[in-house]
Amino acid sequence: MSIEIEKIGKLFGKTQVLNDISLDIASGEMVALLGPSGSGKTTLLRIIAGLEQQSQGLLRFHGHDVSKIHAKDRHVGFVFQHYALFRHMTVFDNVAFGLTVLPRKQRPSAQAIKDKVTKLLEMVQLGHLASRYPAQLSGGQKQRVALARALAVDPQILLLDEPFGALDAQVRIELRRWLRQLHDELKFTSVFVTHDQEEAMEVADRVVVMSQGHIEQVGTPSDIWQRPETRFVLEFMGEVNQISAHIKGSTLNIGGYDFPLNHTSVQQGEVDVFLRPWDISLQAEVDEQHRLPVRVTESGPRGHFWQLTVQPLGWGKEPLSVIWQSEKTIPTRGERYFLGSQQAKIYQGDQALIFPQLAESA
Repeated sequence: MSIEIEKIGKLFGKTQVLNDISLDIASGEMVALLGPSGSGKTTLLRIIAGLEQQSQGLLRFHGHDVSKIHAKDRHVGFVFQHYALFRHMTVFDNVAFGLTVLPRKQRPSAQAIKDKVTKLLEMVQLGHLASRYPAQLSGGQKQRVALARALAVDPQILLLDEPFGALDAQVRIELRRWLRQLHDELKFTSVFVTHDQEEAMEVADRVVVMSQGHIEQVGTPSDIWQRPETRFVLEFMGEVNQISAHIKGSTLNIGGYDFPLNHTSVQQGEVDVFLRPWDISLQAEVDEQHRLPVRVTESGPRGHFWQLTVQPLGWGKEPLSVIWQSEKTIPTRGERYFLGSQQAKIYQGDQALIFPQLAESA
């Protein structure tokens, strides 16, 4: 079931929480709505579900306008962050609930409900817990029950609001991989809300980055990571260093050091160069790839890597963060190196210009 969102807006009182949102989601696609708190992602999800009514715009499922169709008639499954399980019902009865409350003409027989719920519980690997109550389950088990309940009514679209946000880190990793496998097996259209960049990048076919009620960028995880279209996307997707620079013709100048660009930039003048810590390399000797002198001011472990702070020498004021991934000798405080990067990103204002290498001299 495809989803078409056309110029949707939403007002809560005088506050505009969604502004001119347009998005097409293909049938069978898994899409992540990614953004910080207050970006409008949950409101958009609830509008798709029919739990909120948009103030303007159109919502279509497979080409049919569903804007005025009640939530219960949209054939949508919804999984809440905090499970929303009935505490007085067993796991089996929670999963069966959506089937037992169907109108009499649509309701399956008791045996059909039993067979279906049993199959769903086996699918989510909880068949042995059918008679337990929610209070007797772990967080991961509760979320699987919530997912089975959403799937029980054969939704054509599955919506998930921060489905793993309340879980421990390791359980979160295991469940999101399991959800991706389940999605690929059942081939339903699914949209999930998350503020977790890693979660969105690992699970989704496409990522929709949102901020302050509008869409910043839509693309594959690779697109979002490699070619962020705005500074917000770049900065939201992880730690990044910022360096002031200047473009003149086809040359980028950083503190007196010239770097050729592979074409003459349309934009000239002051720009900002961004480098992620793990995209920076350091070398003891200057060469065409490493020309910017720095001094190590801090050095310490960070998980499997080594975290460095380096101070530019004569070409920049702000210290830079570097992830040292080499198994060779680890840089220590006070040592001098030359910096280079294969993944520089240049922005003028909010817009991305080009993504050059800081390489050969002009």
